[in-house]
Amino acid sequence: MSVNRVTTRTVPEEFDGVRTPLRGRDAELAFVEERLDALGRGEGGIVRVEGPAGIGRSRILAEAAAAARRRGTRVFEGAADPGEQFAPLGPLLEGVLSGEEPLSGAQRLRDLATTPGQRFWLLQELGDRLREAARNGPLLVVLDDLQWCDDLTLLTFHTLAAGLSSHPILWLVAVHAGSVPSGVRTTLDRIRQAGAHELVLEALEDRAIARITEDVLGAPPDPDVLRLAHRAEGVPQLLVELLGPVREEAVTIENGMAGLPAGPPAPRQLPSVARRLDQLSDEARELVRTAAAVGGTVTVALLAELLGRSSAALITAVRESLDADLLAESGDRLAFRHDLIREAVEAGLPLPLRQALHRQAAGLPPGRAPADAAEAERPAPGDAAEADRLRAEAAELAATAPGPAAERSLKALELTTADAPERPRIIAETIPLLWQTDRAAQARELGASALAAGGLGPEDEARIRLALARLAVPFDFSEAVRQARAGAALPGIPATAKGRLLAVLAVGLSMSGEHAAAEQVAAEAWETAATAGDRTAEATLTTVRSAVSFHRMDLTEAFRQAERSAALADALGVTTSLWVPEALWHALLSNTTGRTAEALAVTEEGIRITGEQGRTAATRMWLMTRSRVLLEAGRLADARADCEAASAPDDPGPGNLADVTLRYVMLRVALHTGDRRTAQAYAAEARRMRSDGAPVVRHFGSWMLALMADFEGRPDRAMAELDGVMTSPAEDRPAYAGLIDPADAPVLVRLALRAGALERAAQAVAQAERRAALNPDLTFLAATAAHARGLLDNDLAPLVRAVRLYEDCPRELARASALEDAGRKLAATRKPEAVPYFETALALYARAGAERDVARARRRLRAAGVRKRPSSARLDGAWPELTPAEARVVRLVARGLTNQQVAEQLSLSPHTVSSHLRRAFTKLDVTSRAELTRLVKHRDSGE
Repeated sequence: MSVNRVTTRTVPEEFDGVRTPLRGRDAELAFVEERLDALGRGEGGIVRVEGPAGIGRSRILAEAAAAARRRGTRVFEGAADPGEQFAPLGPLLEGVLSGEEPLSGAQRLRDLATTPGQRFWLLQELGDRLREAARNGPLLVVLDDLQWCDDLTLLTFHTLAAGLSSHPILWLVAVHAGSVPSGVRTTLDRIRQAGAHELVLEALEDRAIARITEDVLGAPPDPDVLRLAHRAEGVPQLLVELLGPVREEAVTIENGMAGLPAGPPAPRQLPSVARRLDQLSDEARELVRTAAAVGGTVTVALLAELLGRSSAALITAVRESLDADLLAESGDRLAFRHDLIREAVEAGLPLPLRQALHRQAAGLPPGRAPADAAEAERPAPGDAAEADRLRAEAAELAATAPGPAAERSLKALELTTADAPERPRIIAETIPLLWQTDRAAQARELGASALAAGGLGPEDEARIRLALARLAVPFDFSEAVRQARAGAALPGIPATAKGRLLAVLAVGLSMSGEHAAAEQVAAEAWETAATAGDRTAEATLTTVRSAVSFHRMDLTEAFRQAERSAALADALGVTTSLWVPEALWHALLSNTTGRTAEALAVTEEGIRITGEQGRTAATRMWLMTRSRVLLEAGRLADARADCEAASAPDDPGPGNLADVTLRYVMLRVALHTGDRRTAQAYAAEARRMRSDGAPVVRHFGSWMLALMADFEGRPDRAMAELDGVMTSPAEDRPAYAGLIDPADAPVLVRLALRAGALERAAQAVAQAERRAALNPDLTFLAATAAHARGLLDNDLAPLVRAVRLYEDCPRELARASALEDAGRKLAATRKPEAVPYFETALALYARAGAERDVARARRRLRAAGVRKRPSSARLDGAWPELTPAEARVVRLVARGLTNQQVAEQLSLSPHTVSSHLRRAFTKLDVTSRAELTRLVKHRDSGE
């Protein structure tokens, strides 16, 4: 990543490259001066400048920076760019490492920025450097266009701002008003809670509009020109762009006044609108252009008709258009943010196309009101009929478009008075919709507020607790149990409500690792659900049955129940499922038993469907699940990319699902790649997990810490970390004797032997052999049992048998480990025969990207007399810096494919593609797709 890049921006009040005077912002500039005065007295803080596109946010930041420099204040300026979001922390590093006076230790920061896995240390170093600089005088850190910043920049910004709040550092950040990504919204909420000052830029007043018009045209405007200027509605960027061409072509100055003798000019394209259009995806650009041709307000249904697509298929394009400030919501319709924007977009369309779209829209009258129709009166609180209509629409949209469904449900809630009897039911309906669209914190607050207010009847309280329990399942297993248990205990609630609460309680207990309690609750829940005839609860309880069978090592029955559960959930529809989606369990079960291809197919389908439906939270759950599958398959770079794509800083609670997937995977990847610092960071997470309320999370934490201790060469400590797991109640002990995966049995045996814990090693072997005997059709389990036995007995025969059995399993790291162990046994007496085993293991480790394992296999080869360094199958000759997955993404991006197109071609999620691309940008020291394309052409030409 190049951290010396300087972003060039067109300040809104520039014309022909000449900056016009800043008009109409006296109060805002005075406020900035006050904050700079306070900074001079040693008072830091945060100022957030907010406003719509073109309102002048960048100009305020530029004026503030100039004023600070006049005072002798050291200034750092950075800005995000929507087209260059793949260099993590780029916007912030750009500011502090470029300019006339960069931070000290710039080279150290650049090195950390370009080295994978050094984020934690980069953050620490950056904080230290800013703290050191602030001791020598006040600092102003300017960060423009926060809405386009990557997650790491957002995290670093609010972390540093909080950690350095006692130092004379003023953070001046700008963000566009309205809809922003969830990570940005979370950052804004956090800095607001920390006391950030807010500077909201409104439309310019008439006097300022007249003054800017005079600045651009060179003379005061006459009434006709002033009427034209007012079409910009006080947005300075639109005003300057509207007037600039007019000055050259249509304005005359007579008697000291600027006039329009030929009348108002025809609509034309505007540069800022063209830039925003260019930044859109092809689908969103097509939608905006179609809306412009229709004119007036337009429904999504009409746009879907005109574009030949379903309304649900337009969700992403509509959201992108809203985020770009081109369109805005107008009741249940879409409208252009400004009529000038619509005219500018329409002006770029060929006349025949505009006419054809007008004619086509005219033939679809239900979709749109006439352009000159009066805006419908906004419904008032207490309008029960309108609230019912919105609820019905939300219910209809929930299965395919949870985002619009959530907005309708929230609007229905706004129209419902606090004492309305149906209000608790609407809250219960809204909570899962908010979670599905990645607004879990808002959902939890909505439910908690309703419970805290009191006055709820048992049935209403049960509904809300059920919604909160469902919300908590991915985040906090113990909280899910608490809410479901409290709801099920309420007196006099209907059988359906009680059955569903008991079903979620059983799921929560099962996920927590409290297997005996889960089985007991599930039995009661089955009776209640059967009485009510509730198929939804049956789907969830079938998942619990599968988990119980898995715990008992009856994997045939576990698969049968998992398949039945997934089929029931599909038949019922995703919105009625009590644990969305049941298929997640099926994928994890398939992976744990060596059915990797099946697990990958299920997860990829889940990622695709939830992505199309806009279910952001569910997509992240699928990505976390797939990261486990990819880890076990030996695709370490892809596993890490899925983890990074699934990371979200705004998840409420401890994130238990992330604990047992994402954090566990990141630690294992770090250990395989020899990334000590990242491993230590996730070992710290494991220590937190050790004190979690859920036994399964504690077990994961214990195993992670044992692996970390072994990595550090402390086998005794590793065994001590597992003592708590091995002494837990037998009925709740993990099915694999404290392990996460059957392939960990040989790992535990090897670790126990190093620590001299023979009894523990024998116990792990016995469990592995019992598991294989109970499930003779699963070759993978037989392979792990043979591998573990060969290690315990120091016997070559079972090790060779394990190698042969692993050949039929897509578990490359487990196979490589068996090859290495067999080679190690052979090398003691027959070194030449050991070499092929080591070489095959080396090739598998290299293909997986397991650098630490690669180094160990090479040492074994050298000890066996192989001096020539074997070639690595992992690296692409033209791209030695990249993993194969990253190289594939880079080549497709260089051909001009979008992230979505790359994802479709490689069967990845767009999130994963973005993660690969960010890493490639960092490793290759490029900051844009154009720069990447040039590099690809250069290398592929052999120059």
